[in-house]
Amino acid sequence: MRREFKLPDVGEGLTEAEIVRWHAKPGDTVKVNQIVVEIETAKSIVELPIPWDGVVSGLMADEGQTIDVGRPIIAVDTDEPDDASGNGGRRAGAADAGGVKADADRIEALADDMVPRPPAEGAVEPGAHGSPAPKEERQAVLVGYGVKTGTTKRRPRKSRPDGPAQPPVVPAAPEPSVIPATPVANPSRVEVTAPSGPAALRRVAVLAKPPVRKLAKDLGVDLTALVGSGPNGSITRDDVHAAAEQPAQERAITQQGEEERIPVKGVRKMTAQAMVTSAFTAPHVTEFLQLDVTETMEAVRRLRTIPDFAEVKVSPLLLVAKAVLTAARRHPMINSSWDEAAQEIVVKHYVNLGIAAATPRGLVVPNIKSAHGLSLPELAAELGRLTETARAGRTQPAEMAGGTITITNVGVFGVDTGTPILNPGEAAILAFGQIRDMPWVVDGELAVRKVTTLALSFDHRIVDGELGSLFLRDVGAMLEDPLRMLAWS
Repeated sequence: MRREFKLPDVGEGLTEAEIVRWHAKPGDTVKVNQIVVEIETAKSIVELPIPWDGVVSGLMADEGQTIDVGRPIIAVDTDEPDDASGNGGRRAGAADAGGVKADADRIEALADDMVPRPPAEGAVEPGAHGSPAPKEERQAVLVGYGVKTGTTKRRPRKSRPDGPAQPPVVPAAPEPSVIPATPVANPSRVEVTAPSGPAALRRVAVLAKPPVRKLAKDLGVDLTALVGSGPNGSITRDDVHAAAEQPAQERAITQQGEEERIPVKGVRKMTAQAMVTSAFTAPHVTEFLQLDVTETMEAVRRLRTIPDFAEVKVSPLLLVAKAVLTAARRHPMINSSWDEAAQEIVVKHYVNLGIAAATPRGLVVPNIKSAHGLSLPELAAELGRLTETARAGRTQPAEMAGGTITITNVGVFGVDTGTPILNPGEAAILAFGQIRDMPWVVDGELAVRKVTTLALSFDHRIVDGELGSLFLRDVGAMLEDPLRMLAWS
């Protein structure tokens, strides 16, 4: 029988996701729990397994396409016969087929629940006078993780017109210099502006699928200059390749001051929302400290020669992280959060140390769980693992949840420091700037030393200026003289 796998909520309040890469194609044989697709959520890249044995009969979404939760994305022909109840029989080749089937059926049922349906005739809108209280919404999760309740609401679906989208009318001689935007009915149909004369603009409708658009962008082909050979005049891959083989001067003329529009989605969208929420919720204060870290650089050099650190990367960030952990133990309020609902300050007696990492898909902040209990070699190993995972785009949602204090290393970009914005739910974030040679007074004499600048942003509802200054000064003192870490640990 034909089974359709619907995009599930992976347990983080997901409403939509982008198809990043397919690992299966029509005609492929797949097994239970085989990874068939990678999706990008608002937090990270997630691999989805298929819950059935069978043969892929069709892919129902293209790479680069954004899909709503509950929509089918892949169809699989299984060996199960249809029965009277509409459910398939047992899966061949799976010892625990009954349990897997139950999971698959639960996912399909939950995904069906997520798809809006028109109300029955005479039904009362939720919340209307005399209507029953709204039921708690269920959230679908991946296979085997059960069902949980929550209050996350699905975003409204965009309405679609009843008829096919009509191409915009091209005026013979447009008078205004600015043309008002027109809503686009088909998400694959995007309107752009291209020059038709020195003082006039015309509208151009481009019909192409997302993979074709990406191919055109990679090859430097202007889609507005092509005539499509596909259905309804759509542009195909062959059209793009043919245009790319032409000499550059024969391609479309690029408009002076051309604009590029990049959809805000995935990690970038989540980061933007989190930063706006943090900036306009917590009152930020930032303090700066410039210090001599010559002794820290010498300590890094010596640590690299110790056998215990042979398999890990030792960098100045390692000692900055150790200094933050030590200072947080000396000043516990810096490692806390504000509970608005309860009007309480929650002091954490553990440290989940966040490390901000720049990735091609945007900024992510995974954290090292219980970092306060790790030895220095263990801390170095975790820093390396987190960084590699983040750069590969494999950071999982659980690794970004529950952080208590964060370090952002802006020095790797060649800048001295910045004014970092708090990671939502945390009371402090430390920016670590570049280390460079500077003139510095040592024992009354001018010398060239290794100098860096720290910037500490904190939530002024929790952290007073005195506490923030003491914490920053302690971190600086340990970086000026790493032996203080031993005395204060």
